Order: sequence, then C-alpha cells, then structure tokens
Amino acid sequence: MRFSLFAIFLAVTAAGAATGAERALNTTFESATPLSAQSPIDARVFDRLKRLDIRPANLSSDAVFLRRAFLDVIGTLPTAAEASQSLADRDPAKRAALIDRLLDRPEFADYWAMKWCDLLRVKAEFPINLWPNAAQAYHHWIRAVIRENRPYDRFVRDLLTASGSNFRDPPVNFYRAMQNREPSAIAQTVALTFMGTRAENWPPERLAAMAGFFSQIGYKETTEWKEEIVYFVGQAGYPLGRPVPSAQPAFPDGTPVRLAPGRDPREVFADWLIAPQNPWFARNAVNRVWSWLLGRGIIQEPDDIRPDNPPSNPELLALLEQEFVASHYNLKSIYRLILNSQTYQLSSIPRTAGPQAAANFAYYPLRRLDAEVLADAICEATGTTETYTSAIPEPFTFIPEEQRSISLPDGSITSAFLELFGRPPRDTGLESERNNRLTAAQELHLLNASHVERKIEQSPQFQYLIRTSKGGRELVTAFYLTILSRPPTAEELLAVNAYGPGASLKPREAAIDLAWALMNSAEFLYRH
Repeated sequence: MRFSLFAIFLAVTAAGAATGAERALNTTFESATPLSAQSPIDARVFDRLKRLDIRPANLSSDAVFLRRAFLDVIGTLPTAAEASQSLADRDPAKRAALIDRLLDRPEFADYWAMKWCDLLRVKAEFPINLWPNAAQAYHHWIRAVIRENRPYDRFVRDLLTASGSNFRDPPVNFYRAMQNREPSAIAQTVALTFMGTRAENWPPERLAAMAGFFSQIGYKETTEWKEEIVYFVGQAGYPLGRPVPSAQPAFPDGTPVRLAPGRDPREVFADWLIAPQNPWFARNAVNRVWSWLLGRGIIQEPDDIRPDNPPSNPELLALLEQEFVASHYNLKSIYRLILNSQTYQLSSIPRTAGPQAAANFAYYPLRRLDAEVLADAICEATGTTETYTSAIPEPFTFIPEEQRSISLPDGSITSAFLELFGRPPRDTGLESERNNRLTAAQELHLLNASHVERKIEQSPQFQYLIRTSKGGRELVTAFYLTILSRPPTAEELLAVNAYGPGASLKPREAAIDLAWALMNSAEFLYRH
C-alpha cells in the first residue's frame, strides 16, 4: 500500500520537473516575481548567463526558499508553525529578515562548526587520534569562534600559531589532527585547508621551501594521560625539536624569507597568508562558502585551486574576494551577501539544461541532504531521537538522547545511519570525503528498514497530529507542513483523498502511509 501512494505522490509532483520555455510556471516550486540584478552578485552572474545565451531559472517560491534557507544556513528543518507563519507573511522583505534571524540562531554555530570540523579533521580515533577530550575541546573552541563570528583571519592565525596543551589550548590540535607530522605533510595540510590547493602536486623545491615554516614544531608528552604539548622549539624551557633546515624558507609565491633568531616561523607564514593582497587566502574562503551554499565552487573542486583550473566566473570570484577583505574577513557578511542574492534564490527547475548552465549557476542544484542533516530531519519530523556511539570507552563520548547529529563534537561518534548515508570519515580534510549521492542501499533503508519504520509508526509527533486534528484536509496539511514545510497542492489533496477511502484504511493507517510516502520523496531527501 505504501508503494502505491508513493507512486501516486511522485506522479503528481513530477509534473514540476519538466524543463523548456513552453512549460507552465510551477507555483509550488517557482515564483512569478520577475528576475532583476538586485545585487552585485546577480549583475555578474546574469551578465555571464546572457553572454552564454543561458536562461536563468525562475525565482524559487516562498515555501522552497524557506526550507532551503533553513537547511543551508542552520542544517535544520523549519517547524510546521514556522512554515505556516512564514508563508502567511506578506512582507516583501521577509526573505532578508529570515536570513538575519537564521544567522543569529544557535544552530548556525552547530552546523557550521560541523562543516569546519570536517575540514580540520576533528576526530578522536584512528588515524587522526586526537583522543576524546582533545576532540571535545577542539570542537567547543571552533563552535565558539563561529558563534561569536570571530574574523576569519584571526581564526586562521590562531590555528597556525598556537602552542600549548592539547587539552587546555584547543587550537594546537590543528597540528595534532594530521596523519603525518613531518614538515612537508604539515605544509600540505595548511595549503589544502587555507589556500584550497594540493601542495603534493607542487615541484619538490617549492613544497620544501614552504615546509621550512613548520620545521620547528615540537611535541612533548606530559604526566597526564594522553596530554601533549605543542610548541615552537625556540621557546625557553622546552627541548629542541627537529634540526633547523639548511634550505631557506620561502612563501608559496616564491618570495624568500630570512627568519630573525627566536622568531616563530609559523607567525611569519601566518602574517603572509592573511594579508589582504594574498592571492590564495580570501579566494579560497569565499569559494568554499559559495560551494557550501550553491553546491559547487566558482572554482570546482573548491579544494583544488590551481592555474589550470580557472573559475567559471572570474568577475564573481573577484567581487566576493573584495567584499570579504573589505568586511575585515567577516564570514557572516559573505553568507548574508550570497543568501540575499537572486542567484541563490533561483528555483531548482532549470530553463536551460546542460553542464554550462550548472557551472554558471543558472539554477539552484538538487543535492541530497548531508547525512547529519537528514538524520536530524527524520528525528525532527517524527519527534524521535537517534543513538550514537564511539569505540573509545571514555566518559567524554557519552551522548544524550536529545543530541542532534549536526552538533556531534567528534567524528568518531557515529551511528549506522550516518555511516550508510556518507558522513565523511574526517581522515584527510578533503571536501570529497563527504558522499551525498543517493545509493540503492540508502533507498532500501528508507523504504524497508525497521529503524525508519519504528520512527514513523511510533512517532509521538505524528500521533499528536492524528489525535488533535479534525482529520481530512487539516490532517494532510499538518503532515505536509511538518515534513515538506509547505501545504499540499490541490492535486496532492485529491491523490491522498482517493487513496485513503479507496484502500479502506483507517485514518491512522492512511496518515502513517502518507508520512512514509512524503519522507521517501525527493522533495524531503534533497535540498532544492
């Protein structure tokens, strides 16, 4: 029975996926508001699309934008009440107001700390081996940095120049969260994380020159279990580390450096890296943010910046760099600039298909929800919780039942669901570690696994809706708002009404089948 309703639902909603100039506007997913270049981002994107003879998509509908903004900014579904209130709001500035509210919510820090912890390899277990209390301290510090909106240049400088205990000085874990602590390996990690480039492909002499800045990092154990001190070997009171290299350090742009005696080389490198004129620093940061919000980088892949991998829109990338530097490296200002653009708010239904349209941001790309976001969305819709475990038997890995996936502090704390749905292992810091492609095993899990079945069948949220609604249209609308953040269309109401009585189901059975169908739909599983 569930499969029959699922088929009906897909048949009804698939009508909106047709492309081409002649198709009718799909008011469920698209807005009739005309496009106009209302921001400098739009001016550069729409100008390039015009030169390439690519038609941009229509603007997204209010319901689509609401759900998209919640998922992209805070990794969280809107509640049914939030969806109802937003859709009833007729203020033309409500989208900008929503963006401001989301940027101030605590879930913003949770979600973006998760993204940064992927890049910074925050993981207690093998092969990173931070150990639980160090991983917890590191995550707490990263989340605090994002919550207070610390300027990005300060954030990066703190990481690169940190010294002290891995338990009491969390940023030093940057130098511990690596599989290889040799200077050349550290240089590769720094280049990947903060310059977006693969230094292992550089000429050996260029990598060796950059490695010179990281050759005087020492590691010292203490009497406390698993505590380690990270330090610059020139610090008084600490033992010597590696011998000073004979090769002269040089910046990646080829500029040689003569280090003053007693000066920490990491400070010299950090000052060069975060300077406004640096050709990599701001470019890498804004390209990453753009890729996180719009599904692909202006330079794609976002951590493979090199001369022979040019940006799809150089003017757009230059604009974002300039704005980022002018804002004194305020990440929220870049989020706000992108989110308020019509480019970001385009529908996911293309009017011109093909790789060039995708590469030039002619529509919002369909993307399956991150594993953590999907796990939270299922729990939020059903009113249930998830169980997480870690192989390390430490009290630091105890996870309360109400813990959300996006706020897990350690990549070693996981669940079977997260592993199945492509959560990154946090071993390398590469964006490609996260796999958001929907697989047959994932589809079977959502359709048939007792894990999901129990959540739906025993859902306190669904039981409450069934118990308190008057049934019929009111109940169906409540389920749609809870799961898809929008009311049902007239066609969907007809399909649901035809299913229930036709199958001689009791109201509860029909409602549970409806929930099952909606939660297995592409509209629920994907950002759109």
